[in-house]
Amino acid sequence: MTELNIPKVSIITVTYNAGAMLEKTLDSIQKQQYGNKETIVVDGKSTDNSLAIIQHYADQGTVTQWSSEPDKGIYDAMNKGVSRCSGQWVIFMNAGDTFATDDVLHQVFSNKWDAADIVYGDVVKDNHVKTAPAHYRLYHRMLFCHQCVFVRRQCLVDIPFDIHHRLSADYKFFIQQYQQGARFQYINMPIAIFDTTGVSNSKRSSGLFDNIKVVCETIPFPQRIKFVARLAVPYIMCRLKGK
Repeated sequence: MTELNIPKVSIITVTYNAGAMLEKTLDSIQKQQYGNKETIVVDGKSTDNSLAIIQHYADQGTVTQWSSEPDKGIYDAMNKGVSRCSGQWVIFMNAGDTFATDDVLHQVFSNKWDAADIVYGDVVKDNHVKTAPAHYRLYHRMLFCHQCVFVRRQCLVDIPFDIHHRLSADYKFFIQQYQQGARFQYINMPIAIFDTTGVSNSKRSSGLFDNIKVVCETIPFPQRIKFVARLAVPYIMCRLKGK
């Protein structure tokens, strides 16, 4: 595709008192070799140097628009970002996360993806590529990293993230999309380098418990029983270890 007809991609970055991690993410976005993108930063009223960093990248044209105000958690902030973006496709790159290479957007959108609503790829964790499954299916946890997924904006408008879930609203979102017939497409390439210091890793037992709640809300019997059983064991182990 030529520069004239490539789809617009909205990159939404949620941050709160992230400092250097935010700068790393915005620098990665700035280096993306793609002509039709916008970056929306949703800041949760940071009190560190985050606003100065955001303003610096806004002055350079990397950050298209931004806000700094209290929110009701990360998924509330992500919903706000969706309401403010204008791209056909949306990806969330939160503070600390980076693209795997400087031409990820160009590689992904060299294809029009007319037959897909959700395009996902692989993630780099601790210098190793973790391959996503080639086909989406109902499972007891996320099958891919959220930072490695491009979603049509309309899907996010039709089904916003459920802010009652503090850690697993994205897991619920993709289950709901699948159940309503969204078309998933796997692309065999690393999309992002995942920041393993994030809240989902530091609050492991809380994340597992939130997954259990999502399963109970969305997965029908008898599959629900199997999924809860699979989650219960690691949840109990994490609680015993204080994680």
